[in-house]
Amino acid sequence: MQAVILAAGLGKRIKNFSKDKPKGLLKIAGKEIIYRNLKILKNCGIEEFIIITNPKFKQAYENFLSQNKFKYKLILNHFPEKGNGYSLYLAKDFVSEKFVLLMSDHLYEEGFIKNALNKEGLIIDKKGFYINQEEAVKVKVENQKVKDIGKNLNSYYGFDTGFFILNSEIFKIAEKLVKEKEVVELSEIVKEAKIKVSEVSGYFWLDIDTPKDVKLAKKYLIKRSIKKEGDGWVSKLINRKVSTKLSEYLVDYLTPNQITLLNFLIGIFSVITVWISIPLAGVLYQISSIIDGVDGEIARASMQTSKLGGYIDSVLDRFIDFLFLLALACVINPASTFWVIIAFAMFGSVMVSYSTERYKASFFEDIYQVIPQMKYLPGKRDERIFIIMIFCLINKILELFIFLAILTNLRVLLTLLLAWRKNSAKKGGEKTYG
Repeated sequence: MQAVILAAGLGKRIKNFSKDKPKGLLKIAGKEIIYRNLKILKNCGIEEFIIITNPKFKQAYENFLSQNKFKYKLILNHFPEKGNGYSLYLAKDFVSEKFVLLMSDHLYEEGFIKNALNKEGLIIDKKGFYINQEEAVKVKVENQKVKDIGKNLNSYYGFDTGFFILNSEIFKIAEKLVKEKEVVELSEIVKEAKIKVSEVSGYFWLDIDTPKDVKLAKKYLIKRSIKKEGDGWVSKLINRKVSTKLSEYLVDYLTPNQITLLNFLIGIFSVITVWISIPLAGVLYQISSIIDGVDGEIARASMQTSKLGGYIDSVLDRFIDFLFLLALACVINPASTFWVIIAFAMFGSVMVSYSTERYKASFFEDIYQVIPQMKYLPGKRDERIFIIMIFCLINKILELFIFLAILTNLRVLLTLLLAWRKNSAKKGGEKTYG
């Protein structure tokens, strides 16, 4: 299956904001608009991309497509003023089967694209949660086909998402209109062809026309980048509210690995600060916990996730956790018998994460997804760090170690119990044959 992307427009409404770049190559949350769509489509099995652009942007698109190793054909529209319907017409000799059609300046979330690929014709959204509905193109439908389309319709069935699943028959209508008119818009071809309408509603999609649209899209992509499982109540109520704001600002300037390194250095600084001021060290440790969410948010929002990056981040987190507790223990210089409690506190803190990650390694499942009760167990890393900060602020370090020793080891025992019950029930439900 092929995809045709219309990218011949000059993007005048956003020209100053995009600094003369083609709109499709405008970066939002660290990645180009067109990259996001092409990457998702490629992962869904689209084999070739046909890009229609104008001569001004030819080199920019060629460089981008080659660098990112997309299989493509680049078609030049020397007369972009003739409309985007004319751009579609230029693809007629390069498409011979059912194909995807979309605009280079439309941004879609992955769920939208995956659902739309199973539909036919013009994909409409009846809800339009994320768009300016007054400015959006509306579609009037009759017998499940387009009857009328435009921005000023008084009654309509849904909103035009700019995403189509078409076949080569559409080019007959396009050729007819191109011969009759000087300027041909895609909406005219759609109306003339009376193409079928399919609905994909409720997902994020946006036509990027203005700087305001860019900010809205970035905010949404960062919000969607929050991991769905594993956050404790401190992350949900405090950390994520701050980290997402930081991510919105930093995503265009720093990579996830740079954020990981920066956060590691802040963690090391918090450890050193223990010898200067325990309350200040606790605050710095909490700040590192907040920033710890930024690298993951940026990685997911900018489509730069990697197993290695996640692995390194997790290892460095455990390193800081161990050093911080060790520094606290050294500074308070406890009685030799109290080191047993300190050992249990440090051991339990490591085992909390080990017990959940080990479950994934053994059963190839996320324990938070298959055992819902896990999300209610206290003692996740964000919660522990917040508790540590509170005890540091009131300078109750001996009490902190006692509390951590009980909390973390109790959580590990409960994790083992829940895992045992889950897999015993699963084993009991299996049939045996003899």
